[in-house]
Amino acid sequence: MERDIAARSKKNPKLFFNYVNSKKMKQEGVGTLLSRGGKLVDENGEKAEILNSYFSSVYTSEEPDNEGFPCNMPSSSNLATGAWVTREEIQKRLEHVKVNKGPGPDGIHPRVLNELSAVIAKPLHLIFQDSLRSGMVPRDWRIANVVPLFKKGSRSQPENYRPVSLTSVVGKLLEGVIRDRVLEYIAVHNTISLCQHGFMRNRSCQTNLVAFYEEVSRNLDAGMAVDVIYLDFAKAFDTVPHRRLMIKLRNIGLEHNICNWIENWLKDRLQRVVVNGTFSNWTSVVSGVPQGSVLGPLLFNLFINDLEVGIDSTVSIFADDTKLCKTISSMQDAAALQSDLTKLDNWAANWKMRFNVDKCKVMHFGRNNINANYLLNGSVLGVSLMEKDLGVFVDNKLSNARQCHSVATKANKVLSCIKKGIDSRDENIILPLYRSLVRPHLEYAVQFWAPVLKKDINELERVQRHATKLVKGMEDFNYEVRLSRLGLFSLEKRRLRGDMITLYKYIRGDYRQLGDVLFSHKNH
Repeated sequence: MERDIAARSKKNPKLFFNYVNSKKMKQEGVGTLLSRGGKLVDENGEKAEILNSYFSSVYTSEEPDNEGFPCNMPSSSNLATGAWVTREEIQKRLEHVKVNKGPGPDGIHPRVLNELSAVIAKPLHLIFQDSLRSGMVPRDWRIANVVPLFKKGSRSQPENYRPVSLTSVVGKLLEGVIRDRVLEYIAVHNTISLCQHGFMRNRSCQTNLVAFYEEVSRNLDAGMAVDVIYLDFAKAFDTVPHRRLMIKLRNIGLEHNICNWIENWLKDRLQRVVVNGTFSNWTSVVSGVPQGSVLGPLLFNLFINDLEVGIDSTVSIFADDTKLCKTISSMQDAAALQSDLTKLDNWAANWKMRFNVDKCKVMHFGRNNINANYLLNGSVLGVSLMEKDLGVFVDNKLSNARQCHSVATKANKVLSCIKKGIDSRDENIILPLYRSLVRPHLEYAVQFWAPVLKKDINELERVQRHATKLVKGMEDFNYEVRLSRLGLFSLEKRRLRGDMITLYKYIRGDYRQLGDVLFSHKNH
C-alpha cells in the first residue's frame, strides 16, 4: 500500500497526507464554527448552513440595466470562429478526464466517463453542439456542491474558509472547449496584458516575480529609491459582477455564440455547501466566477485586464494579486504614485470590486527613500518591511535569508511526517515521496530567490542530506556517495541546471515575449 501511495503522490499529494492522518485517526476539515449569534456549532448541517450563508454574503449586486457602462478595454471587430467541437475532440477529452476527481451534484463520476469514452462521445457531441448553437446551458451544469477549504487562522471563523465548487464533469468538458477557443483568440490578438502572469500559458509566479523585482533591483543598483504597493482585492473571484463581465467579453470581440453561452452559464447558478456528507440548502449565486471551474480563471483575467489602463507606474498582476511600483526621488514622484493608486481604487469602485485596505501595504526600498504615506479609500496604507509575495518572502533589502529558512523549515516538517508516517525505508518508497512532497518546497520559484550565502545554501542542502539518510542501507555512506547511488544531484547543481533552462526560455524559448523586456540583444 505504501508503495502505491508513493507512486501516486506526485499527481495527488493529498493521498499521502490523508494516509498519515488516517493512521493518526486525525480528521482535519471544518472545525466547530462560530455562528452570527456567537454560538459554537458542531453539527454538520448547521455548519454547512453557516458557511453557505457567509459565502453568499460577499456576492455583488448590480443595477438591472448597465448595458451602456463604459469600458476601457480595446474593442475588436474580429470575431473568434470555430467554437464548434468535433466528436474526436470530445473523445480525446474524455480519455484524459482525471478519474480520481469527485463528481458534481449530478453524481456522474469521471471514471465512468473515461471508461465509456468511445461509447458516449457521439451523444455528448450532439449535446455540446446543441448547447453551443443555442447558447443554452443545462441546469445541471450550473449548480455546484461547494467544499469549504480552510485557509489559515481560527477554524471557528467562517471567513477563514475558501469555497471550491464541484460541478458537473460533463459540463466541465464543454467549459474546456470554450476556454481553449477563447485562449486561441486572445493569443492571436494579444488581448491579455503582459503584466498579467496568472493562469496564462508560459507565465507563472516565477515569471511575475522575476520581471517585477528585476526592475526594482535595477533601480536600486542605480542608487534610486523605490516604493512598492501591494494590493489585495477582497473576495475577488466571488464578487465579479456578471453584467459588467459580459460587457468586457463582448467588447474584446468574442464570437456571439460564445458570449451567449458564457452569459447563460453564469445565469441562475445555485450552490450548496457540503460538510462531511451533509448538505446545506440551495442558495443563488448572483456574482463571481466559480472557484474550481475550468472557465473561471480565464474569465477573471479578462475581467481584470484593463486594470492597468491609464496607469503610469509599473503594474504587475498574478490573477488578483496586484503590485504597483515607482521610483521615488521627490514628493512629486510620490504624488504621481498616489494618483495611480487612486485610479486603481476608482477602477475597483466602477467595476463593483473593492480592495481590502487592511491587507494592502507599502514597502519602501532604498537608503534615500523619503518614506511617503499613501492613501487608499481614505485610509493611510500600512508600511511593511517584509511581504509574502506569491508564496515568497520579500523584504525591503531584497534579502533571501527569510525565504531560505522558511522553505527549509517547511520541507523538514514534511520530511518528518514521512519519517513518522511511513514504516518502509525502501528506496522505491522514500525517493518518490521526497521528490513529490519535499523537494518542490525547496525549488518553488527558486530561480527568483536562489540562495547566495553559504549558510543559506547549506541550510537547504541539509534537507536533502537528511532525506537520503532515510533510505535503508544509505546511513553509513557520505553524502556524495548517497547521491550517486540514489541517482540524485545536489540541490545546488539542480539550481544551476534550472538557471540555464530558464535563461534559454527567456532568450529563445517559451518566455521570449517576457525576455525581450529583460534582455537586450546585439546583432553581430
